[in-house]
Amino acid sequence: MERTSRFTTLLHLPRKDGYGAAPVIKNGPALSGYGSESVRDALAVALTPLPEHLRRSVTWDRGKELARHAELTAAMGIKVYFCDPYSPWQRGTNENTNGLLRQYFPKGTDLARYDRREVQAVADALNNRPRKILGWRTPAEVLADQLHSGSRHGVATTS
Repeated sequence: MERTSRFTTLLHLPRKDGYGAAPVIKNGPALSGYGSESVRDALAVALTPLPEHLRRSVTWDRGKELARHAELTAAMGIKVYFCDPYSPWQRGTNENTNGLLRQYFPKGTDLARYDRREVQAVADALNNRPRKILGWRTPAEVLADQLHSGSRHGVATTS
């Protein structure tokens, strides 16, 4: 999610090959698709198309999903920041978006039953929903403005 526009990108993480076929190994590799390798790779794919000024950093909760954050930073130059434990106020936009996502995916929902298209439809619905904090504009509209003005980002005018 981009903080200024509230634009939401959802990562589809399909289950890895072998899920459910082998016994669970305590502290073994994550086969569910939610392991740190899957998250690192999905983040890289999702962030690569964005202009550099919109992919300078990622702020993350303290979950193990981003255990390979140093590899993401090394490969893409994206700095990763972590919130303090038990400090949801440091992630206000994220907490609000989680609440909106619960309208589509109630707590406890097995997200593996949704395909990439269905997950993208939820992201599209959120990104085209007007927000009071944005002056009743949609996150998609605000991001489009940011992308358009990004070509002039940091350039002084002569007038």
